[in-house]
Amino acid sequence: MGKTIISCAVTGNHTTREHHPELPITPTEIALACLDAAVAGASIAHIHVRDPETGKPSTDLSLYREVVERIRAKNGDLLINLTTGPGARYIPSETDPKVAAPGSSLTRPSIRVEHVVTLRPEVCSLDLNTMFSNGSAVINTPQAVTEMAAMISAAGAKPELEVFDSGDIHLANDLLRKGVLQSPPFFQIVMGVKYGASASPATLAYMTSLLPDDAVWSAFGISAMEFPMVAQSYLMGGHVRVGFEDNVYISKRRLARDNAELVEKAARIVTDLGGEIATPDEARQILGLAAA
Repeated sequence: MGKTIISCAVTGNHTTREHHPELPITPTEIALACLDAAVAGASIAHIHVRDPETGKPSTDLSLYREVVERIRAKNGDLLINLTTGPGARYIPSETDPKVAAPGSSLTRPSIRVEHVVTLRPEVCSLDLNTMFSNGSAVINTPQAVTEMAAMISAAGAKPELEVFDSGDIHLANDLLRKGVLQSPPFFQIVMGVKYGASASPATLAYMTSLLPDDAVWSAFGISAMEFPMVAQSYLMGGHVRVGFEDNVYISKRRLARDNAELVEKAARIVTDLGGEIATPDEARQILGLAAA
């Protein structure tokens, strides 16, 4: 087995300071969390941004820009992975379901990738799921994914294909055959989200059986399944992800100190099982990216 990439998703969309009082919210905090995760062994930082005043999820380009610039000023090696997930959520109103209720964010593909086109990260997520999640529908149509993929490619970024169930992989395979997505692909298998793929060895074995032979893949579990899936993904030949987006506990009922502590534990699990942790430049080689 080759070396293992650790990704760290430092804040996400759904975690709040009620879950963890030290959740990174401001651009300074988010950038620092990414830099600390890199010191702990992460080679990829997966980044969402928040409104610094309210802590709520944001898509403000200026916030993404500040985070990216702060990271690049301190660490030019760390791979930056910007999310493109926001902008897919739809909540039907009770009186007229075809009318969006407050909280819906469904928008055009060009808006969802504006920050990627402008800031040109090496990696960005591309969600392929359409599913019910957290009280609303997440909608990623094949047409929207196709449009986003074209803009991501033009920006020079490699899409991290986030898949939440087996049908998402079938969609990805169709888009690969059509040339919408380029080979070799990079898949991130999301496990444990309600109504998505369960966080179990059997499910992961089935999901990976559907991947193209040349795929590079990673998997992660949410909440209590984060570290069991670190071990399971490594043992099956995949890469791993941890971070406050997915889980805030280092062990049962004990909050992690920070994102870096989660990375340290993931690195320890992989190395205790006989693996080696990839540096950022080794991660670039694994993913087929140019050296920094």
